[in-house]
Amino acid sequence: MIALRKSAPDVAQEVDMARDETGLRRFLEPDCAALIWQRETPADVQHWLDRVDPDRLPRGRVIVQPEMIARVLAEFCVMSGLPQGPEQDWLQADVTRLAGAFSSLMAARYLRFRLDVVTTNACRKFHVDAITARLVCTYRGTGTQLGVSRQGETPAHAQTVATGSPLLLRGTRWPAQPASGLLHRSPPIEGTGESRLVLVLDPVTDPGDEVESHMTTPAAAALH
Repeated sequence: MIALRKSAPDVAQEVDMARDETGLRRFLEPDCAALIWQRETPADVQHWLDRVDPDRLPRGRVIVQPEMIARVLAEFCVMSGLPQGPEQDWLQADVTRLAGAFSSLMAARYLRFRLDVVTTNACRKFHVDAITARLVCTYRGTGTQLGVSRQGETPAHAQTVATGSPLLLRGTRWPAQPASGLLHRSPPIEGTGESRLVLVLDPVTDPGDEVESHMTTPAAAALH
């Protein structure tokens, strides 16, 4: 299994790997800036996901208790018209599993649960999110890209997380110091015809807090 495509030494030094759900505990260690669960989507499911009409891919955003994820996702699938079958069953079970594992790891009573269908250069600048932690899993299309900035500069190299591999990231509200310099971005795909299906999970302390923001590096901020 490949969890980082064209992995460079600077990125590899900042990112830990897990082979199974138990290995996610490594994310809580002080020196772990990010963690990738190395795995692959079953080939038949990936083939199906890659060929579903983008307009029928599930999407939505809600703050919810982890045990409600399965019900909410089922509603997203119905609303989008995602074709029913064993592939949809696998997707729903996998999202529910990731939500359960992440909420348990973070001791989160609530999750900000988001499914996005991305066709543009959303979040194309390298940044660190103004959150405590986040799980990102790209089920379709190019995965999240990682880069290291030592002096606030834009990373010279972008390394891509493999499709289907969950990525755990720390945000600016994570108490560990000093900052690792590890940044991430959505891959620039605008104009390529590519569509991505991306799961994003954030732990939420206050279910009324729906503010989500980004903190960019100085170099990236200068590009605005």
